[in-house]
Amino acid sequence: MNAPKKPAVKPKKKYRKTKEELNAEGRERKREKKRRGHKAGSRYEIQTSNKQSGGQNVSVDPRLGSKKPVPLIVDDKQITKPVVEKKQPTIKEKLSPEKELELLESDDRLDSLLARLEDGETVSAEEQKYIDTCLDRIDELMNILGIEYAEEEEEDEDKLDDIMRILKSK
Repeated sequence: MNAPKKPAVKPKKKYRKTKEELNAEGRERKREKKRRGHKAGSRYEIQTSNKQSGGQNVSVDPRLGSKKPVPLIVDDKQITKPVVEKKQPTIKEKLSPEKELELLESDDRLDSLLARLEDGETVSAEEQKYIDTCLDRIDELMNILGIEYAEEEEEDEDKLDDIMRILKSK
């Protein structure tokens, strides 16, 4: 029943390498690193591959770039290059404030976007930015021309009249 116990195996101590062994390993690693890469002139060797294009035995030049021959002597025929026309920046005509205001008020895109807003639809951020810039410009032009909103004046006067009546009645 009681079997004799086996003696516990002691783990062996790690063997510490000597200075000479470490140096030899370092030299071996250095030699392996030196031998990486291709041998000299390997780019120009004909590479044989298992793939054959169309049954033809054509050697492929591994060098990249254009195969077009470059002329070494310049002729008069070669000098003519197509002249690239420089585009002059288009200068916008400066419209008078009256004309600019007319154009903004008759803008179909602005009218359709304002109609959508009045109906309660939502518009994208880009469309909202367009609306804001157009309305701001219309306000600026109206201030320049001295045009005021007729509806606002009537409302303001009505409010003042109402306030005055209330104050007088007390």
